[in-house]
Amino acid sequence: MFFLLTFLGAPAHATTPGTTKTAPASGTATTVLRGRASWYGSYFQGRRTTSGERYNRFAYTCAHKTLPFGTRLRVTNVKNGKSVVVRITDRGPFRHERIIDLSEIAARPLGITECGAATVVAEVVAATTPLGPATTPENLAALFAADPNPNAAFATYKVPAAIEPAATPETTTEKATLIAASPTSKTQVMTATETANCPAGFLIQAGSFVDNANARSVQARIKSLLPDVDVQVTQDLLDGRQRSRVLVGNFGERPEAEAVRQQLLVWGIGGLVREVALR
Repeated sequence: MFFLLTFLGAPAHATTPGTTKTAPASGTATTVLRGRASWYGSYFQGRRTTSGERYNRFAYTCAHKTLPFGTRLRVTNVKNGKSVVVRITDRGPFRHERIIDLSEIAARPLGITECGAATVVAEVVAATTPLGPATTPENLAALFAADPNPNAAFATYKVPAAIEPAATPETTTEKATLIAASPTSKTQVMTATETANCPAGFLIQAGSFVDNANARSVQARIKSLLPDVDVQVTQDLLDGRQRSRVLVGNFGERPEAEAVRQQLLVWGIGGLVREVALR
């Protein structure tokens, strides 16, 4: 379990370390944060946060280093696509290059209490947005792909508010404005303990067929379109009948799988993203 190391009375003007660029103000842009999120629980119950409110692990709140108190964020775990809306009431986290600390109730639906930490995409949303579990953004893959500095431990950037779900990295990164990025790489801030009991990855099921020849035909077509992506046909029993399933890739994060699924749709090949069994 990873706890917030906020000291009582920590200054509200704490700043995020890293490389910073000034972004032009825009009413048509959404501020997006990408990086590692952790959580804090019962040890801090009832303690006064930096905003003056008492911490309540059963309230949908979070800590962030610089955004104004009261700002609402839709936080999405890019591993499992689960989302939650929270309100900033505290400052932190101040370790391991993390961007946000979630209350216990907010971390649970994202699977972060089991993993310890997870990579998230957090969007600033309207103050009237209801707190609590939320639907996964349709444009999650595009928001993730828009990151101008994807190799950094964290990044903050602005993207057009109407970014399309089917946007590709080539079309989104050119439009994103980098606000801040960590000088540390994201591989340097992830540990083995954080990935224990977490999803191993994602794949696309591009069809389930009674006739194995049909499955092989779809497999061959996908391989011709995406020669660098692994495409397999597996045999499974469903309701006593043999089925041939076409499985595409093994992606580390859901947005990667969603981007490929959307490309397959353009070519007339349907599919759904499935989570690989837990480690």
